[in-house]
Amino acid sequence: MFLQRLPSALPRFTASSGLSCRILQNQRPLSKIRSLQAQNAAKICLYSRPVRCLSLGAVNRYDLGGSHRGFQTSVSLCENIKIVETPPFAESVSEGDVRWDKVIGDAVAEDDVIGEIETDKTSIAVTSPVSGVIVEFLVEDGSTVIAGQQLVKIEITGGAGSSKAATPPTAQPAAPPAAAAKEEVIAPPPTTPPPIPPVPAGPMTIHAAPEIPSRPAVPPTATVQRKAAPSTPPPSGPGGVPLKATGTRTEQRVKMSRMRQRIAQRLKDAQNVHAMLTTFNEIDMSTVMDMRKKFKDEFQKKHGVKMGFMSAFLKASAHALCEMPVVNAVIDDLEIVYRDYIDISVAVATPKGLVVPVLRNVEAMNFADIERGLGELGQKASTGNLAIEDMDGGTFTVSNGGVFGSLYGTPIINPPQSAILGMHGIFDRPVAINGKVEIRPMMYVALTYDHRLIDGREAVSFLRKIKSGVEDPHTLLLEL
Repeated sequence: MFLQRLPSALPRFTASSGLSCRILQNQRPLSKIRSLQAQNAAKICLYSRPVRCLSLGAVNRYDLGGSHRGFQTSVSLCENIKIVETPPFAESVSEGDVRWDKVIGDAVAEDDVIGEIETDKTSIAVTSPVSGVIVEFLVEDGSTVIAGQQLVKIEITGGAGSSKAATPPTAQPAAPPAAAAKEEVIAPPPTTPPPIPPVPAGPMTIHAAPEIPSRPAVPPTATVQRKAAPSTPPPSGPGGVPLKATGTRTEQRVKMSRMRQRIAQRLKDAQNVHAMLTTFNEIDMSTVMDMRKKFKDEFQKKHGVKMGFMSAFLKASAHALCEMPVVNAVIDDLEIVYRDYIDISVAVATPKGLVVPVLRNVEAMNFADIERGLGELGQKASTGNLAIEDMDGGTFTVSNGGVFGSLYGTPIINPPQSAILGMHGIFDRPVAINGKVEIRPMMYVALTYDHRLIDGREAVSFLRKIKSGVEDPHTLLLEL
């Protein structure tokens, strides 16, 4: 036989999370308890811990002994959400523009790249610290963010995610009747309270609720459709720039990236600050090409790197900078700063813009060390893994436009340096050798220097030393 009212004092229930909770002593008729359950009062919240609550379940079943069944706890969904913040910036960087590579609903694994933050000098990857599903972006694509700012919310799943959902979700097996009873379908609140049922003669049993039909599996193409463009715009290259003219007489405005803005600012500052002047010369590449052809296999077998032309030019430049330290110096306000080290910046073209990683202490390097260092910096530049420290500093710059077929040009100084060497393409040309005309592989070289610090005599002598070192590497060995 059942009581029509709850006992005046219910026993203390222990939640599955370890919290002890007590339902307030409030005597209500059992019919009202059922009415509350029908009116979406499926959970009785605990006052001691708002983020946890007790499921009502079968709270409307009590016997004379005061026994209970069906109480359980549920944890707040907030504990399953991970908020990803902006990665730490270098000291010289305060903000950047974020670009997302994922969309809401994409599954990600731990350490997957969600997007990247483009700063003035480099790009910083935003990775997922957990495995889960992206539920919300807290900043829009292209927005400016600062260090420590919240970027995205990820619902933790604990499994190994992927960039896209590869397989549709499988239907869950039917729950047993005892488990299905806990998930009763909540009906809309009735207008009148239900009548009090008659008191049963024996113990009542809990009937299983009808099974809820599972949702149809979403095909994997739905995820792809979210990112599909609403129309078919003309094909675009890096930064949204159209690849070719289509003849439709339309214009497209694309925001300059932070790196491009920084490059434009530095180049204009160089023109406004430096008194730039350029001197030219030409180099016969026959000797260095013959040396490379003769020893390239042995060089690669011993040192593990290929022998190129850049090592000869950087070694000759370091030798010339040691002989003429004024080219390695820089003006700082009303003082001239002379350095006893040689750090050569090497201009590298990337899809996002021009970067100049620095090869340090070149004066102490041989050909193999230079080639190895250039290979490492080039690999970082091509994969976008250059750090701020890789581009800081530099006392002299070498730019090789010859890889693009340049005949000759006038490079612009890389501030705060005082000179830059421009290499160009190698072309066969007729030259006079000992009174005879011969066809030789020739390269034009250019040296742009700050005329405030370096006079024409020093600039021309410096470029001739580089010419001598490349044309006859014996001068480097003999330090001539």
